[in-house]
Amino acid sequence: MFRSLAILNYRIWFIGALVSNIGTWMQRTAQDWLVYDILTDQNASAMGVVMALQLGPQLLLVPWSGLIADTFNRKKLVLATQSSMAFLALALGVLVLTGAAELWHVYGFALALGLVSAIDAPARTTFVSELVRDDYLPNAVALNSASFNGARMFGPAIAGALTAWIGPGWVFIINVATFAAMIIALLKIRSESLRKLPKSPKGKGRIREGFRYVRYRPDIMMVLTTIFLVGTFGFNFAVFIASMAVTEYGKEAGAFGLLSSIMAVGSVAGALMAARRERPRLRFIFGAAGAFGLACLLAALAPNYWSFAIALVPVGLAALTLMASANGYVQTTTDPVMRGRVMAVYMAIFMGGTPIGAPIVGAVADIMGARWGLGVAAASGIIAAVIGLIWVVRTQHLRIRFDRTASRKLHISYDGS
Repeated sequence: MFRSLAILNYRIWFIGALVSNIGTWMQRTAQDWLVYDILTDQNASAMGVVMALQLGPQLLLVPWSGLIADTFNRKKLVLATQSSMAFLALALGVLVLTGAAELWHVYGFALALGLVSAIDAPARTTFVSELVRDDYLPNAVALNSASFNGARMFGPAIAGALTAWIGPGWVFIINVATFAAMIIALLKIRSESLRKLPKSPKGKGRIREGFRYVRYRPDIMMVLTTIFLVGTFGFNFAVFIASMAVTEYGKEAGAFGLLSSIMAVGSVAGALMAARRERPRLRFIFGAAGAFGLACLLAALAPNYWSFAIALVPVGLAALTLMASANGYVQTTTDPVMRGRVMAVYMAIFMGGTPIGAPIVGAVADIMGARWGLGVAAASGIIAAVIGLIWVVRTQHLRIRFDRTASRKLHISYDGS
């Protein structure tokens, strides 16, 4: 399960990322509360706009961000982007602490962070392939997800308590300090021990080449379809957790942060389960999408705060199984020279769909109620699973046969992934 940690460079990366991820979750939680309860009158649509601005550049910059990751030194790229994000957190923290912050300021910083993140995401994601060899890559990807979501167990709860005690501005300042852990880790990684992967040769048409590669990989196209549906309409956790906590159950900042931490319990379990598998498979992706839809439906029907909190555990488990399996599948089955461009498309679809989905889910929660916002998430997972199953039946030689013997059993044979 933890075999990638035996590699020194990956171990350094993992520790730095874990500390930085805790700070990132702290800032996300504090920023959500700042927008939802301080700068607006519990406006879920405003939260959706912030998410859209922060994640929208992933979609707009995809033709260039992946090419940058395939062309330049990824370690230096990630060092530059992480330093830039630390500066943005510092600037927003100062604005909030001085009492000058307004909603449009948060919109501006969300957009700036989105622009930096658009360059950071494909470079940081594919940099892992330089830290470990290919047969360890699915494990390393899953452990990265465990780190990110393990941080979610602590970050939101800490942020909720600190936001209620000293305010969101100081949470942003603390996040600046956690970025230092990632920057120090990058500086300590031994460049001479990194894998020398092929870079994209100079010339025209390299951006089109990336899109052409994805187009002629129907398996990756199906994974991207699943990720688009669930990522756009399902992974708007901040919107539906905040709206359920406040409007349905009448809770405050501390309880809001606790819900995110509880969901992370399931997320970490899903990531560790993915780390045990030797390689990700398509059936895990489509199955997890269906499980996510059913888990969201269960959460939407929760009658009280604690039953909702318990229901978030399978939501996190299914979501992380889907994310880790999809990410690992796309990375391990893509030609290394194309990996940056393909992962840029993946990240753009996964995160860039939020500008479409987050405002829609926020509006549904505002107009029809928080439970209907979760209903949208449930529908996205179930529809994605049905589409994936149909594709597998048609192209991957899935056969369903009813045995009319005395045992009368249903037999399923599957020759694909």
